[in-house]
Amino acid sequence: MNKSFIIGIAGGSASGKTTFCEALVETLGEYNVKVFYMDDYFKSIEQMPQSKSPITGKTYTDQADFNHPDAVDWPRLKEELSVAKEEIIIVEGLFALADDDIYHKLDLKLYIDCRSDERIVRKLKRYREDVFTTDDIFGWLSDYNLDVARYRHDEYIELSKWRADMILNGSIPSDKALDMVKGYILNMIRKKM
Repeated sequence: MNKSFIIGIAGGSASGKTTFCEALVETLGEYNVKVFYMDDYFKSIEQMPQSKSPITGKTYTDQADFNHPDAVDWPRLKEELSVAKEEIIIVEGLFALADDDIYHKLDLKLYIDCRSDERIVRKLKRYREDVFTTDDIFGWLSDYNLDVARYRHDEYIELSKWRADMILNGSIPSDKALDMVKGYILNMIRKKM
């Protein structure tokens, strides 16, 4: 094979990206697969943009803006991606389809779609498992999420949906969708050999 087959998996926070990615890796078990989780490429908190509401102008001094593309260490991700030699490479994260340099390297572009209310419930469950207090969770939901995060989702992440080759249902994971994606990948890999 001349080069790796590269897949991008994007979607909103708690949409099911990681769940689908892990299922895909498992079903491609006979291949050498490398996953680049974009969460591993966030800058340090000190280097991230501060969360500032585009609507109210309020700055959240205690909250970095993880929902902004400037929160990602793009040079490090691109460098590590450029030297990866695995047969199949997956880039998974909020902004997997947002950066043009990475986008043009992708052989398959997937977007995991999930309604915002379901994603919020999933995040609340995560936060509860992480032992956040009820006040912490309520403060995040009522302030930061409504004032910044949902706007950033619409501004950056939702728009990348229209750059995808396939939009998959993150609410109800489907074995058929997984089989279709796997079949496409294997067909394209055979053509490259």
